[in-house]
Amino acid sequence: MEVFPDIPLSAWSDSKATVHRFAQIVGKIRLAEGVRRNHWWNVPFHLTGRGITTRPMGGVGDTPVFAIDFDFVDHRLVVNVIDGRTASFSMPGRSVASFYRELFRIFDLLGVDVSIRATPFDLDDDIPFAEDTVHRAYDTAMVTRYWQVLSQVAQVLERFAADFSGKISPVHHFWHTFDIAVTLFSDKKVDQGPEVDSVTREAYSREVISAGFWFGDPNLPEPAFYSYTAPEPPGLEQEPLRPPEARWTPLRGSHLAILPYADARVAADPRGTALDFLRSAYEAGARRAGWDVGAAYCPGGVTDPVALRNLPTGGVR
Repeated sequence: MEVFPDIPLSAWSDSKATVHRFAQIVGKIRLAEGVRRNHWWNVPFHLTGRGITTRPMGGVGDTPVFAIDFDFVDHRLVVNVIDGRTASFSMPGRSVASFYRELFRIFDLLGVDVSIRATPFDLDDDIPFAEDTVHRAYDTAMVTRYWQVLSQVAQVLERFAADFSGKISPVHHFWHTFDIAVTLFSDKKVDQGPEVDSVTREAYSREVISAGFWFGDPNLPEPAFYSYTAPEPPGLEQEPLRPPEARWTPLRGSHLAILPYADARVAADPRGTALDFLRSAYEAGARRAGWDVGAAYCPGGVTDPVALRNLPTGGVR
């Protein structure tokens, strides 16, 4: 298959809206049952060989340790419990309300006691999940492609992250914004004040440069690689980006570095082009924010000085 398969937003916007709400239901369960980590690293999904997973959670009180997996090959939602019990159901053809009811029916059978705020977060409606019969589109081919694109992009983000030896997040998939990202941190603290919401204060309590990919939304209706620096240093948007198709885009008072997915996928070296873009955006942010790039550099994930001396010319893939 192609390195970056085609996935125009228009081809699956209705299915994306449904799957996004499925993901928010499960993501809110992860938020409620996972152990809190700095910068909310406990909340996003991780990729598997067949879809995405919450990872194990629970284990407090009478609720057993359990995990929820989206299987985007057979298109089933799977709940596994630490004692070996498992239950699953098919996702195509279900409304959000049906998905919600079936998942909590399974929880009752498995002895999982969890409650969430059962409404969408930052989407274009606030229909409670239990009442949402509007969103039910599910194109199995396009949903599988969504997972395949996530998997290909994740490998680019992993390679990008490999060269940074400082504090760095996992490569993870955010269910609230439906993007996949990795975030690099400096040790500079950011005081945002009590007027800023608690989610933002925790996420951005340190200076960061984030790199990622999203599938398109009303603000930018096309899939794209992106990067931003927060807080944004003055003059960031004046920094050069690579390749020529990359650009700075104003958004909510700051600037995103953008490389349209369509441009990356038709390049002679799609992965290399996307990686070069992310590196150029990182260089721009680090330069403007005064990061010590050399001190954090570890080519191909190598910090062992003996191994570094023996690296072949051109470094590590």
